[in-house]
Amino acid sequence: MADPPLRILLVEDEPVIAFALEDMVLELGFEVVGPAFRLAEALDLAGSEQFDVAVLDVNLNEQRSYPVADLLRDRGIPFLFATGYAEGGVDWTEETIVIAKPYSRSQLSRALDQLLQP
Repeated sequence: MADPPLRILLVEDEPVIAFALEDMVLELGFEVVGPAFRLAEALDLAGSEQFDVAVLDVNLNEQRSYPVADLLRDRGIPFLFATGYAEGGVDWTEETIVIAKPYSRSQLSRALDQLLQP
């Protein structure tokens, strides 16, 4: 019997990018949780859903996704930041993976592989 697919939380405020990201992660064999377009929705999903990893857009309609990152850290769920500002645009106090927009499916795949390494 095959293992169930890993579940990934997607947090992205731009619908076009969110749906492109959703397509990418489905092609990579993940099951999608979300996408969450707003901070409150992201916090709700991050606290209530079961998933293995998350991709967080840093800027959600002029709010930062850092409270979601805090919650994921507390739950022990790995995550990465995706941003149009590159690494310099991430004001996060802990080390994590940052991918710059626009990113390709292969860049996303490599970043997720890094996050999911035992």
